[in-house]
Amino acid sequence: MNLQIETPALLFSATSLILLAYTNRFLTIAQIVRSLKKNYDENHNKSILIEIKNLNLRLTLIRAMQLFGVLSLFLSVFAMLLLYLEWMLAGIYLFGASLLCLLISLGISFWEVSISVTALRVHLKDLLEETKNKA
Repeated sequence: MNLQIETPALLFSATSLILLAYTNRFLTIAQIVRSLKKNYDENHNKSILIEIKNLNLRLTLIRAMQLFGVLSLFLSVFAMLLLYLEWMLAGIYLFGASLLCLLISLGISFWEVSISVTALRVHLKDLLEETKNKA
């Protein structure tokens, strides 16, 4: 089995874009949490606490997504170094590990998006019920 040094380099652009998307998600949720915290301090509404708890879980998942994404990139670079040093078997295994980390990161990302969609549907359901009551 032979792996070229260019193969792990293919992950660079994809992983960089994924990490940028994860960072944007994190920043957006952090802004929402700050806003909800301010709203809670003023109103002490329990539903806000439930939303903050949901967002806290999502922040934890995003941190895990980022961790595995960065680990994937790190292992990919290290695999390239090993391939450059002509340690083929170690480079191949490390590249496989980087792919596994990327898969884990993407799986966690899907989980986080699923939580987000569920939360949005709850909000939409409330809106739809309110619309029906007014009609």
